[in-house]
Amino acid sequence: MVTTPGNIQPVRIEEEMRSSYLSYAMSVIVSRALPDVRDGLKPVQRRILYSMHELGLRPGTAYKKSARIVGEVLGKYHPHGDSPVYEALVRMAQDFSMRYMLVDGQGNFGSIDDDPPAAMRYTEARLAAIAEELLTDIELNTVDFTVNFDGSMNEPSVLPGLLPNMLVNGASGIAVGMATNMPPHNLSEVCDAVVHLIDHPDAVVEELMNHIPGPDFPTRATIHGRSGIFDAYTTGQGRVIMQARADVEELRGGRKQIVVTEIPFQVNKAALVEKIAHLVRDKKIEGISDIRDESDRHGLRVVVELRREAEEEIVLNNLYKHTALRSSFNVIMLALVDGQPQVLDLRRALQLYIAHRQDVITRRSEHQLKVARDRAHIVEGLRMALGALEEVIAIIRASDDAAAARQNLMERLDLSEPQSQAILDMQLRRLAALEQERLEREYQDLLKTIGELEALLADPKKVLAVIRDDTHKLKKRFGDARRTEIFDEEPTDKLREEMIQHQEVVITLSKGGYIKRIPSATYKLQHRGGKGVRGMTTRDDDALRDLVVADTHDSLLLFTNRGRVYLKRGFDIQGDTSRTTRGIHLANLLPIAETERVNATVAVNDMAAESTLVLATAKGEIKALRLEQLKNIRQNGLNAMDLEDGDELVSVRLADDSHDVMIVTMSGQAIRFSLAELPRRSRGAGGIRGIRLAKGDLVVSMEVVKDDDMLLVVTSGGYGKLVHISRDGSKGFRRQQRGGMGTRTFRTGPKTGLVAAARVVGEAHGEEVMLVSAGAQVFRTSVQGISVQGRITQGVILWRPDGGDEVASVACF
Repeated sequence: MVTTPGNIQPVRIEEEMRSSYLSYAMSVIVSRALPDVRDGLKPVQRRILYSMHELGLRPGTAYKKSARIVGEVLGKYHPHGDSPVYEALVRMAQDFSMRYMLVDGQGNFGSIDDDPPAAMRYTEARLAAIAEELLTDIELNTVDFTVNFDGSMNEPSVLPGLLPNMLVNGASGIAVGMATNMPPHNLSEVCDAVVHLIDHPDAVVEELMNHIPGPDFPTRATIHGRSGIFDAYTTGQGRVIMQARADVEELRGGRKQIVVTEIPFQVNKAALVEKIAHLVRDKKIEGISDIRDESDRHGLRVVVELRREAEEEIVLNNLYKHTALRSSFNVIMLALVDGQPQVLDLRRALQLYIAHRQDVITRRSEHQLKVARDRAHIVEGLRMALGALEEVIAIIRASDDAAAARQNLMERLDLSEPQSQAILDMQLRRLAALEQERLEREYQDLLKTIGELEALLADPKKVLAVIRDDTHKLKKRFGDARRTEIFDEEPTDKLREEMIQHQEVVITLSKGGYIKRIPSATYKLQHRGGKGVRGMTTRDDDALRDLVVADTHDSLLLFTNRGRVYLKRGFDIQGDTSRTTRGIHLANLLPIAETERVNATVAVNDMAAESTLVLATAKGEIKALRLEQLKNIRQNGLNAMDLEDGDELVSVRLADDSHDVMIVTMSGQAIRFSLAELPRRSRGAGGIRGIRLAKGDLVVSMEVVKDDDMLLVVTSGGYGKLVHISRDGSKGFRRQQRGGMGTRTFRTGPKTGLVAAARVVGEAHGEEVMLVSAGAQVFRTSVQGISVQGRITQGVILWRPDGGDEVASVACF
């Protein structure tokens, strides 16, 4: 190595960097970032609390400017910037950061919205009552003191710490190559665990968790799942899932809102609200109409208003999934043990706290014992002097000065120097009889105290008993109820369909394009000839177009008049409990063109089933299409059938090869033919002729039937009847060749009106019928109450619609 003259010595840069960085790393680990396991404090926190203690800022005293406290800390103990010191002081005064605040602040100390605190020249502070428990007995030689940074005074290396601060307030810090992140806990529970471990030294973590079930956060909220807590308590590392507490409130008009009253620990409320707003703006979360922060001094309250059609459970699940309403606290229980960083489990952390308290109580007792012995020694000398008072006075009078008197007393009465000095310092009033009695009582009390302290120091069990008693007193004075509720279930991001119950619903569609779903039980069963009930509110120029009964989890194929098909689930349709609401417009659900309208809806339980869709148009065209050809329907739909100009799709049914096809026209004609006659065509192909229509006639219904079925035919005037499918002659329908004129199925006239709809009924199709008028009245009755008649009869009155109203749709279930 090259050498240079003088005091300059060349060093390899890699060696210097290694050595310097190691020194820096150890300084950060030991002197800045990590808490001591004994008092749970980082050096800056400890120095702040000790400085406030030295300034006399006890609970109940006057507040002092934060700048004064920061200056005291900087000038005496902490040779760093004023900002970190003030930040540490502020955090200890924030009720949303500390489970048990150590500083009692006055002024603006920031908020859960991450608003900055006021400048230190404006705020004031003093010690909180519970912080006194960290400093109690510090003057009794209970902890070691070290010299400060400039060697001018001493500071405590640790606080006596009756409060188990590391567990109750937690800690977080990033060192070099390591970090700590300890959650806060409930003081009452920690005290119970300490007592249990004292009484049962071999207790395992599972037993301790009977007392400390998990963290207890200052912002309350909830914890979901116990596995992460168990991992943290057994290994020192784990993941705790926190979730906001949210309730759903009903609003007028059937709307709802989600109200968040508790949020996870360390979540910025303002940033949370902003995040929700961005998700709504970017359409990553749907169903939200407004977001408001209504928090005030009485508590936190974030309101998320929902759209009328929104499912609150789905919205809430998405909020949990995409925002900090569900967060994780990654536990790393790393602390300094004898100056070295160690990852601790729960049992070890409690053991080290108890060991610290044992050391503090032992040192306190030794100090108190020394003081008591010294005082007893003095009192013994005073008692001896009072017993030989005349001789003591004579010795003092005969002495030239105080030093000679002290020496003469020591030699003549066999006293020690402190005893002799105490006699010389004794005031004449102490010679009174009452004072002599008081001195005697003091001596006896001192002997008793000495005996108790000696017995305490000789028996570790008695030391533990003192810790137990102190812990009970601490719990009684500062213990409180748990804030964070713990649930056993692990949180899951449920799929939308998992959160919705299976329910039979009626889905209605108006001619104006409004769609909704409602529980089928909402419509009560009525007798034939009744008036019906209101099924949905329609405008004067609107009327009901279609009605289908389905399960909320069924797939809904919505076919437009132009032969296009869209796919939705039953729960995608706006749910309602009222029969009279209009629902939502299809434009808010499907990307349909202005000239398109949904004419047919098919409910499918399994899109992968080997079934056939049969499609019929108003002009008598028909087409068979395999269901599997529609299993991948895009958001913007697919073309299911190519239509001729002027024609439109009117009916779609799900079938298999055992079915026949039945087509019914508004004039009362009907034709039945085998589904096997229909070739399965490609998705984009057109149809073939199903029935030959008379001039002016149009197809109103197409059904798929079996021999045991019956056909329900209903006219616009409310007349209806049941006709057997398989009866011969005028009683039923024989199979014909596709494309013919068909046979008469209803004798229509001015009184009955034209055929409004025909539906197949039977065991497989349910036993109840629902009729819906153009004015949106709904009539529900049993199939058993409807007359079975021949093909060419006019039927009986089923329902009497209000004047000017007429039957528009029929459903069987």
